[in-house]
Amino acid sequence: MRRAYIPTVAELQAFRACVRYGTTIRAADDLGLTQSSVSRSLGMLEDRLGVNLFHRVRQRLVLSDAGRRFLRDAEAVLDHLHEASVRVMAFGGQSDVISLAVLPTFADRWLVPRLGRFLERAPQVTIDITVRLDPVDLHAEPFDAVIQRGPAEADTSGIVPLFGEELIVVAAPALLAGREFLDDAELAGLPLLQQSTRPTLWLEWFQAAGIDPRTTLRGHRFEQFSMLIEAAAAGLGVALVPRLLVGRELAAGRLANASRNTIAGEHPYRLVHRPGAEEQAGLREFLAWVVEEAAAEGATA
Repeated sequence: MRRAYIPTVAELQAFRACVRYGTTIRAADDLGLTQSSVSRSLGMLEDRLGVNLFHRVRQRLVLSDAGRRFLRDAEAVLDHLHEASVRVMAFGGQSDVISLAVLPTFADRWLVPRLGRFLERAPQVTIDITVRLDPVDLHAEPFDAVIQRGPAEADTSGIVPLFGEELIVVAAPALLAGREFLDDAELAGLPLLQQSTRPTLWLEWFQAAGIDPRTTLRGHRFEQFSMLIEAAAAGLGVALVPRLLVGRELAAGRLANASRNTIAGEHPYRLVHRPGAEEQAGLREFLAWVVEEAAAEGATA
């Protein structure tokens, strides 16, 4: 049951318009309503909250301290409703919509370039992708599934393993100065580009090389692998990145593999779907397809 102190959308719209224009007359014109209806909505909102949101100064509406505090949250609610409505309208009546949360560089470099193959076999499906670096709570957030890296868990229901992570060292060919591969001592003498959300990668690479670990943690820092890859291609230093994310740069010659060695990431890539989501026909098709693509990726690697 709706609580009496929660404003209606009409009241929030009247409040925001009055803030914008300073009078109920101009607010009514903007909303396509009568002045009396805007005044009534504003009065009901103030009665509902038990505070004066405006001072009435010479027929002008001037925000009170309470009004200023309320404005940001009121605008956020209206903007969120607008965005939610636009997202739903964009589906154009499609009933089979898959909402995915995906690691940003993985989405850009691996998933999105392959989606055409999935949509050819499931044209009735609409894909809604959001990029997320932080963990996703599928019980609390509106996603059908998430593709992320993570440890093995005792309860594997809803978890679809994809493939492990192999990390390689890459650099712009000019930075290698004609050398095909560098040993660890040579790598340590170059600028080491750092991934800020996984700050121990270079430490793990050099842990058996007898190199001062303090030096391996220095260097320019970037939040996402996509930024790290572009920094390496620009010649800013050497980067330690998942092989599956740099295939097109290696093929185009923008980057070169700078070491014969590789290391395995601590956690594999996997898809996790919310309980019961596998009953959705489109998601079942997507799960089967992404497993096929992952198997092909593993075979290539």
